[in-house]
Amino acid sequence: MSEMPASESEPNAVAAPRGAEAIRAALLTMPGTPGVYRMLDARGNALYVGKARNLKKRVTQYLQLGRMSNRLQRMVNETCSMEIVTTHTEVEALLLEINLIKRLAPRFNVLLRDDKSFPYIVVTGGHAFPRIAKHRGAREKQDRYFGPFASAGAVNQTLTALQRAFLLRSCSDAVFASRTRPCLLYQIKRCSAPCVGRIDEAAYAKLVDEASAFLSGRSHEVQGDLAKRMQAASEAMAFETAALYRDRIRALTQVQARQDINVEGIGDADVIAAHQAGGTTAIQVFFFRGGRNYGNRAYFPRHDRAQDCAEVLAGFVGQFYEDRPAPPQILLSEEIAEADLLAEALSQKAGYRVRLHVPERGEKRKPVEHALVNAREALARRLAETGAQAELLEGVARVFGLDEPPRRIEVYDNSHTQGTAAQGAMIVAGPDGFIKAAYRRFNIRGGAAGEAAAVEPETPPPAEAVAAPAGGDDYAMMREVFRRRFGRALEEDPGRTGETWPDLVLVDGGLGQLNAVRGVMVELGLEDLCVVGIAKGPDRDAGRERFFMPGRAAFQLEPRDPVLYFLQRLRDEAHRFAIGGHRARRTREAVRSPLDEVPGIGPKRKKALLLHFGSAKAVSRAGLGDLEAAPGVSRSVAKKVYEHFHSSG
Repeated sequence: MSEMPASESEPNAVAAPRGAEAIRAALLTMPGTPGVYRMLDARGNALYVGKARNLKKRVTQYLQLGRMSNRLQRMVNETCSMEIVTTHTEVEALLLEINLIKRLAPRFNVLLRDDKSFPYIVVTGGHAFPRIAKHRGAREKQDRYFGPFASAGAVNQTLTALQRAFLLRSCSDAVFASRTRPCLLYQIKRCSAPCVGRIDEAAYAKLVDEASAFLSGRSHEVQGDLAKRMQAASEAMAFETAALYRDRIRALTQVQARQDINVEGIGDADVIAAHQAGGTTAIQVFFFRGGRNYGNRAYFPRHDRAQDCAEVLAGFVGQFYEDRPAPPQILLSEEIAEADLLAEALSQKAGYRVRLHVPERGEKRKPVEHALVNAREALARRLAETGAQAELLEGVARVFGLDEPPRRIEVYDNSHTQGTAAQGAMIVAGPDGFIKAAYRRFNIRGGAAGEAAAVEPETPPPAEAVAAPAGGDDYAMMREVFRRRFGRALEEDPGRTGETWPDLVLVDGGLGQLNAVRGVMVELGLEDLCVVGIAKGPDRDAGRERFFMPGRAAFQLEPRDPVLYFLQRLRDEAHRFAIGGHRARRTREAVRSPLDEVPGIGPKRKKALLLHFGSAKAVSRAGLGDLEAAPGVSRSVAKKVYEHFHSSG
């Protein structure tokens, strides 16, 4: 969320005239209407995204340099241009601001690093016998969803208990349609076997309604009804039936027993508590649905150390619900700025009223206090881990003669099978551990084209069918990777002022690999970057690694040195990432067809040709007339296919 420039007791930084001039230039045409503004750096990347009821009035305040915090002064210093988007209302501006922050990840905003979706329980619709299952991803209109749950483990435990309680099927529709006799789940009393007619549609529908009622929070009603039926069966001497009801009640009790903390009358709500210490904030989110606790998860949003807890919490709440529905009630540990505006925006997005509330006492304060305790404990663990990581990074600096502990370490490895499906991999680590969002894979192309190509993302598109350097030349592969990685980095940031430049580069390999990449670094004018080769010991024995550095004899660390373990972990992570990418590429290339290389042949025509001729080899041998006879293949397409396989060139 956007903020007003605020004064601080610490000394102010000096704002460069360029940033102030860029803001003044933008103000000349800026309207006094609601909207969102973006401050951009020299490369056009977003430094900060903010929203305002009156754009001109808000942005003008960034010229009052003496009243701003150091963080905001640094932001103004780096601002080279501004972009704005006007909106009809401030609520629309807030929703757009949240969306842009999540998408652009501006450096000076509070950032929620969360790439995981929450699992739900789904009761499917559109079938005479609905199934119950775990669900992530897109939703279908006819299905009913219950959650979210904090983890897959919480969902799986609840599903198992619900299957025992309500005997609903969990198999897919295809398996359901093909069954001729009950499966094992029926034998262990976790399914009523509707697939083979052991229960009729009406009785099964009643079980579905009971399960939905229980998941919706009407658990006492469902358990009371089961208790009455158990009593009636017992009085009628139907003891086996009574035992079935007893087992179902026990299963429901197990679900409730695992709910760590339950609050009467809370209904559907999220409890969000923040605790701050040492310039780091931990935020705990507890999910309550139907008054039951569906688990909790800890978050550590990225923010400036000078930002207070309430400011971080406000930014977190907006981003947390950007891509997931908010419950009707959100209980917070402390007041946040513009809470009413945020509640209105969340209500507009959800389609029902969402209320933000800070309970001071009573039943609703209990879960908030519980979440605060968890936030404090999570932050203590985080700081302890960070402290240990800091000690390791200091050790790395000592070992390799760095002036200070590295903030960014990049580790490189290659993987191929006799030169085919070759891939290079880069993993990144820092004070907070592995930075997986910064991982990259490089499809090795070979030759000048490969050396000039741009870096590819962690999940690359299907690789082109281009051979790797002859014989699987590891040196050539590594040179290509470094030319692409650092050549592009120089194009984007020739002044090397950004945060994506490494303080230490580790290469999996010995003196040969080190010399190969050092040649590239000298060629690019980057010989001042610290590059180290890490080679496995004799017989690839972990613990006997040798390290190679320019101008220094190869050396080893003590076998039990914690820094050695840390460097091994980095090397192994790079190896894991490289192997995974190589295997995926090899699998893709293994299923490639010669028809993929024919221009103008899409999936539909490819399928038609394969169905008609039986194989790609038969297609390549077919005459022009035979190709024209294939269904869905025109004369022009047949000519393209024929010429592709029979051209003399």
